[in-house]
Amino acid sequence: IGNTVLHILVLQPNKTFACHMYSLILSYDKNKEGPGSLELIPNNEGLTPFKLAGVEGNTVMFQYLMQKRKQSLWSFGPLTTVLYDITEIDSWAEDQSFLELIVSTKKREARQILDLTPVKELVSLKWNMYGRPYFCFLALFYILYMVCFTMCCVYRPLKPRTGNKTSNRDNTVYVQKMLQESYVAYEDELRLVGELITVIGAVVILVLEIPDILRVGAAKYFGQTILGGPFHIIVITYACMILVTMVMRLTSTTGEVVPMSFALVLGWCNVMYFARGFQMLGPFTIMIQKMIFGDLMRFCWLMAVVILGFASAFYIIFQTENPENLGQFYNYPMSLFTTFELFLTIIDGPANYDVDLPFMYSVVYFAFAIIAALLMLNLLIAMMGDTHWRVAHEQDELWRAQVVATTVMLERKLPRCLWPRSGICGREYGLGDRWYLRIEDRVDPNKHKMMRYTEAFKPQDRDNYDKGSEKLEINRDTMYKKELSALSLSRSTSRTSSHRGWEILRRNT
Repeated sequence: IGNTVLHILVLQPNKTFACHMYSLILSYDKNKEGPGSLELIPNNEGLTPFKLAGVEGNTVMFQYLMQKRKQSLWSFGPLTTVLYDITEIDSWAEDQSFLELIVSTKKREARQILDLTPVKELVSLKWNMYGRPYFCFLALFYILYMVCFTMCCVYRPLKPRTGNKTSNRDNTVYVQKMLQESYVAYEDELRLVGELITVIGAVVILVLEIPDILRVGAAKYFGQTILGGPFHIIVITYACMILVTMVMRLTSTTGEVVPMSFALVLGWCNVMYFARGFQMLGPFTIMIQKMIFGDLMRFCWLMAVVILGFASAFYIIFQTENPENLGQFYNYPMSLFTTFELFLTIIDGPANYDVDLPFMYSVVYFAFAIIAALLMLNLLIAMMGDTHWRVAHEQDELWRAQVVATTVMLERKLPRCLWPRSGICGREYGLGDRWYLRIEDRVDPNKHKMMRYTEAFKPQDRDNYDKGSEKLEINRDTMYKKELSALSLSRSTSRTSSHRGWEILRRNT
């Protein structure tokens, strides 16, 4: 019951009342230390009161709980050394990491905790000492891996075509070799080494990604942009395309260019994931994801309807015409592709002025140009501009959340020998087995002095003077006398407060 009440207090809107009641309930806890403490009992979602405060973005309760956990080590003048308990904050040996919970929640207030002590210092320590070097090395390794895969695709086994052309539009001159012909020369053996590296890399990607999907859940794993959700979809699809290409090569099945071309596009697009390691480029990856899965996905439905309607009209108009004079609409798939190019203004309107064009082509193309080029494209630009404006206002906050998500990901996937635990064990200071983060703080005493001087020079009888000035409007005949009395009263008040302020200055001097 006490643990349930603690969780309810974390969700209370009255933060001051919640903190006092929280402290009162803990004062009656018999097991204040150890696993039996009320603060360490999780709810049905596996969240302790401390983690729940972080997920809900309750910064007041979080700071209150951190003040209870800190230990003052020593103080010398303005310098103070404090030990902060990071038992639940640190993602080391935590099944449900506090940092991962903060960056995966949909509440923006929760990300403000990343700027509070000691979370900010812990993330900075982890990222600067281990996260950034490992992440840069991983980015370089992935780029070299993609270069190897690209070279294997460029020099894939091909042979000249021996069969006759089926039509005048057939433009194929090379075909894919069979498996027995693909690995004969010395160059083929070099390509085989690169292909083995590519396949092993795809298997490693699947082995690393699948356990995280099972642990977190597909909806949360692929749906969070800060956690790199769309990039996880891209890299898993890339690995599957590599395995499909391998099966088609081993079975000598024609058409390996389809999965191979998909894998090339997805693999190189995944390089943008490593931009999150840099403050200048990190927010732009979030911006691209929000535009693609927000604005562009909604816009594509409207675009598909327009393209289907006008492509069908163009195909019907040129169905009776000679395709050699204007071949952009000679069949229905080609009409769809041409209309898509016209929609994005990639090409100009096709026309052959040596022959007579149907009259309806001019009418339909006029309507298409008005709707597509002038209306819908400008609508898309306006939508993307609004998304850019919203993301730009929180780009620093999003980049810090990206850094936290990347740090937690590296800490989980790397061996323990490459990523030692951050902080100081409490046994060194006689504080048990808990881990602490040592932070040195500098308190400027001049700020407190200036606040005292400001308060001393403030006129304290301003409210009484305002009430007296309102009463002056009752009688116009005595207005002048009351103004004089109020003026003398304000002068005496200001003189008294000023005198008190100068006395404080003399004593401090």
